[in-house]
Amino acid sequence: MASIDYTEYDVDLFLILHEGALMNSIPAEVNLLPEIKKYRSILCPAKEVLTNGFVDAIFTKVKSKRQAARYVKQNKISSQNMVYPVYLHKNMAKVLPEITNKHYDLAISFLNPHFITAKKIKARKRLAWIHNDYSKFEFDKKIEIEMWDHYDYIVSISHDTSTAFINELPELRNKVVLIENILSPKTIRDEADRFTVSNEMHDEENSFKILSVGRFVYQKNFENIPAMADILRQKGIQFKWYLIGFGEVDLVKTEIYKYNLQDIVKILGEKDNPYPYIKACDLYVQPSRFEGKSVSVREAQILCKPVIITAYPSALSQLENNIDGVIVPLGNEGCANGIAEVIDDTRLLERLQNNCQQRNYGNESEIKKIYNFLAEN
Repeated sequence: MASIDYTEYDVDLFLILHEGALMNSIPAEVNLLPEIKKYRSILCPAKEVLTNGFVDAIFTKVKSKRQAARYVKQNKISSQNMVYPVYLHKNMAKVLPEITNKHYDLAISFLNPHFITAKKIKARKRLAWIHNDYSKFEFDKKIEIEMWDHYDYIVSISHDTSTAFINELPELRNKVVLIENILSPKTIRDEADRFTVSNEMHDEENSFKILSVGRFVYQKNFENIPAMADILRQKGIQFKWYLIGFGEVDLVKTEIYKYNLQDIVKILGEKDNPYPYIKACDLYVQPSRFEGKSVSVREAQILCKPVIITAYPSALSQLENNIDGVIVPLGNEGCANGIAEVIDDTRLLERLQNNCQQRNYGNESEIKKIYNFLAEN
């Protein structure tokens, strides 16, 4: 949002919840619309929803769960992870109030599912984002097409993300456009210099500092970091592996205790500003099972850090292997061995840092693509 020219454009922002690490990062020029309590029903536990008196929202959540369960059973799908949220948002849109009575030139829905922006915002044009590899999901194709049909354009963050989406939903091919995640190197470097983190990431002699940032969810594969760390320990490598994020933390903690790695794998929790931590690390590792195009990897490259990512399908769109990062196998042993090889190769570490330093990863000009949509009739 920092890349928008606020002298030319007025921007309203609606959030379901007014909480979280990024609230302080909202630019002062943005008009944050009031939180609407009933919208919290989408994300909050049933007890809170009932306390607020939103009985129709409770019935809607139950109905959505049943619909998703029926679809999963009939189609022999292994998980409701991609199905239930879409049913929920579609059904909740029927019982939620209008967000505002304004009529916009452009409405943007940034996180899937996208029924709320489609149904509760009046706009001349609509954009919706896809961030992940659709080939890795099982979903209800009919309801997905119904959702995306409300939008003029479907914004993908990488060529691989576009290809995977179109392969799964070829009917929507003509709506897909590419806009990469917009990053400002100057902003990232300024934020990295805001404070030091030596009290949390200690400079221990001969100890290598590894960092991973992301949600603690299946996609990011953080629950396997302790197993990888155990392999590194057995190789005699001196290191600490720090984790920043939120989500299924207890699952990762269980694995840490399983391998007795409490002094080696450290969960730092959610951080408003992760950049000083990235600046302080010796190696950034993204062990994901799949990605669209990881923002945190690009941020680490902007801060000239050696980066390792796993060989997920879109990995080659993220970096040049052995040039400005290293791609290692996804399995625990292969990933750990790859990390060990990079740590032991001081020349490679130096080359990765130098190459990142010489590259311009800024792409603020991507915002012009959004301006062009506004200029269309």
